[in-house]
Amino acid sequence: MTERYNPAIHRYAVFTSACTVLLLVAGALVTSNDAGLAVPDWPTSYGTFFPPMVGGIFYEHGHRMVATFVGLVTIGLALLLWRKEPRRWMRTLGWTALGAVILQGLFGGLTVYLRLPPAVSMVHATLAQGFFCMTIAISVFTSPWWFSHADSSGDDSGSPRLSTLAVWLASITFVQLILGAAVRHNAFGIAPHLLGAAAVLILAILVSRTVRRRFAALRDLRLLSKWLSSVVGAQILVGGAALWSRVATADAPQPVASTIWITVAHTVLGAIVLASTVVFVLVCRRLLSSAAHAAAGRGAEFVARGA
Repeated sequence: MTERYNPAIHRYAVFTSACTVLLLVAGALVTSNDAGLAVPDWPTSYGTFFPPMVGGIFYEHGHRMVATFVGLVTIGLALLLWRKEPRRWMRTLGWTALGAVILQGLFGGLTVYLRLPPAVSMVHATLAQGFFCMTIAISVFTSPWWFSHADSSGDDSGSPRLSTLAVWLASITFVQLILGAAVRHNAFGIAPHLLGAAAVLILAILVSRTVRRRFAALRDLRLLSKWLSSVVGAQILVGGAALWSRVATADAPQPVASTIWITVAHTVLGAIVLASTVVFVLVCRRLLSSAAHAAAGRGAEFVARGA
């Protein structure tokens, strides 16, 4: 089977990613409303799949309903890739995404049974971020852009390599989101999370500067770098607002609406930042070639001419 753009697969992958954003919102609403134990059992809610949607039950059971829907959508994505996708590694990625969402759901149930232990809750939150990045990666790999940029168009032989900086940025961002989950689930204080935010900001600035200086002619990289700088900057601002809101409402008897929605925005925007860094890594790998890769290409061309 030849590799070619399939609009049905790409649109379904984008739909899966959009549904996952809704799942992230639903999960953040549970934590922000302190509704994690509003339902004491799992997978049912008070022994039924249709409990009264009142109080914290609305957020916790609503989260479960959205998670179930995303799970069903992911089954469809894995089957669609298995039936229609010629690239074996893409079919494997589809099954991996399905396994990730199932595992994430099981950890969600485990948080209920164990009464919200921080370590398990952090794994549950981290798996959600990883699954979202998988759906975004599948959307990129199945996009018309990916198929139309099969050949490298830039030399990434400078020091440091942009591809290396991109991987570091994605990795530090992932660690930063784990630290954020630790704060939300009261595993430890906020200081490591603030240090992580500073590291992400510094790396994002370095990546943007590298693109401007060495790859200004590559429009896709330039635009994606601007987007990355924008979402990282927005996340820093929203994070500051979330911290201020939590401090200002610390004595409130229950979560305040403004604090809830600012915190939800901070959580979901963090996932978008991580996904953006993953896309940036993939775009760099698609558009840029290293000096070693370029030398290998020249060697192959020389051999071909000699033959």
